[in-house]
Amino acid sequence: MTTAAIIVAAGRGTRAGGGTPKQWRMLGGRVVADWTIDRFRTQVEHIVLVLSPDDSGAWEAYRDSDLILAPGGADRATSVRNGLDALEDREVDYVLIHDVARPCVGADVIQNVLHALSKSQAAAPGLAVTDALWTGDESTVSGTRDRTGLFTAQTPQGFHYDAITAAHATHSGSAADDVEVARAAGLDVTIVPGDPDNIKITRPEDFARAERILGLNMDVRLGNGYDVHRFGDGDHVILCGVKVPHDRGLQGHSDADVGMHAVTDAIYGALAQGDIGQHFPPSDPQWKGAASEIFLRHAVELAQTMGYRISNADCTLVCEYPKIGPHAEKMRQEMSRIMGLQVDQVSVKATTSERLGFTGRSEGIASLATACLVKA
Repeated sequence: MTTAAIIVAAGRGTRAGGGTPKQWRMLGGRVVADWTIDRFRTQVEHIVLVLSPDDSGAWEAYRDSDLILAPGGADRATSVRNGLDALEDREVDYVLIHDVARPCVGADVIQNVLHALSKSQAAAPGLAVTDALWTGDESTVSGTRDRTGLFTAQTPQGFHYDAITAAHATHSGSAADDVEVARAAGLDVTIVPGDPDNIKITRPEDFARAERILGLNMDVRLGNGYDVHRFGDGDHVILCGVKVPHDRGLQGHSDADVGMHAVTDAIYGALAQGDIGQHFPPSDPQWKGAASEIFLRHAVELAQTMGYRISNADCTLVCEYPKIGPHAEKMRQEMSRIMGLQVDQVSVKATTSERLGFTGRSEGIASLATACLVKA
């Protein structure tokens, strides 16, 4: 089967602001149209780009590309017909018709439409309406509408090439989309699952939303933590929130949880907010013997306040004894509980230093940690 995509890019898009048609505005260093075109390059054999006759710069930019260029018409239906005509000699079986202002369409949506065309002459993605529907007069609600059986339409809308070409040939007047043209010609249209991220850029604020979906303004931060505590008198150690029996304890101003301290400092480091000592000075007697959970919770809450979520944390304990393996799973569970994460987002593991250095001489325990934070 030969498949083509028609990307309709002849509109003016004035509601998006900026004084330039939205498809030619910049989105993460590229024009919107280029993001959209790239979504189809590995999905179809041919791509038709329908351009306004007035967009001379676009015609020049794509003239030597692998795209098939077609002129836009006075309305969307005419533009699509021109795109279909441009494919007349390409022996196309399926055609996908897509709005250029949907640069975030996913490969799964495209594939769902194509798969449906093996059983139906027409298919399109839609999202069932889940919100209550109102009618309104300016700022006042004037009534409600039943949302049962209602869908919001998306593109690409797919068709057997011959069927949609014939439908457009007999259609007169404008149409909201190609599903309307198809249904007017008696074609049944299969609804496939849409995607909430397959947004259509319409208003100025949609550009920022599209950037977030495309990951263009993603703020990912890594922080490292390192801590050491020496052994002293005692009959247990606290490591990553778990009491582990041992013939000695760890010395420190707080409970000396070296693992939790390293993870806490990793979070502070990712936030560029110093370390535990700056937030909980050891010179302050109120923190003497304090549970390190207090420090870790503070770091997690600070991350949330600054608009970050913790993606994962990895902690390595360096010691000869006690053996960490039997307690590692419980440590992961305790750390994930405190941090509000899933257990599979927290790693706790151990290694020795091959009897080298202070850890090798069993004089204490060291810990290294890494935390990854993502802007929420």
